[in-house]
Amino acid sequence: MLESSYNLEVLEAGVDEAGRGCLAGPVVAAAVILQPDRTFEWYEILDDSKKLPETLRESLRQLIERDALSWTVSMVMPEEIDRINILSATFKAMHESIAKLHPEPEFLLIDGNRFPRYPSIPHHCFVKGDGTYLAIAAASVIAKTYRDAYMRKIHLEFPQYGWDRNKAYGTEAHVHAIKTYGYSPHHRKSFQLKELQMSLF
Repeated sequence: MLESSYNLEVLEAGVDEAGRGCLAGPVVAAAVILQPDRTFEWYEILDDSKKLPETLRESLRQLIERDALSWTVSMVMPEEIDRINILSATFKAMHESIAKLHPEPEFLLIDGNRFPRYPSIPHHCFVKGDGTYLAIAAASVIAKTYRDAYMRKIHLEFPQYGWDRNKAYGTEAHVHAIKTYGYSPHHRKSFQLKELQMSLF
């Protein structure tokens, strides 16, 4: 089982993102405050969302939404990603998720190795934190499942890219579809594949 807390004396929120390395769609961030004085059975199976089967992620999402003290999701869309760059967009989504939490956390557990300080709330970054702390893993599951649902929705509009399967990561099939059909309005233009730049632009 993952660690329940970094500091038991303060109210912590775990924060994580999904979709940072994708070629299309939004970057999504989630923030989760677990109930500090309770333990649930599903904590034993909670883990980094990338390690979990899709059906289990979906089941855990419902349990997190039911049992967490607070949880939030925020998205930054491709147009803004292209305008401010993916790193800034990721941090913006994270900050927006934190801002929507109620009650306000006293400490932030951030997945990753850097994070621009959120006003008035101290934080600590953890590399592979989604496989270390329950709150970050919960945020990982929320961010991943909400982003996947969004990609399945826009897949109906552009089925040729296979977003229901690849979720817009740079798989061989996705790259081949871009070469064949060009970029969609949902693609991040600042993420041009080097081998496609001359042929598509």
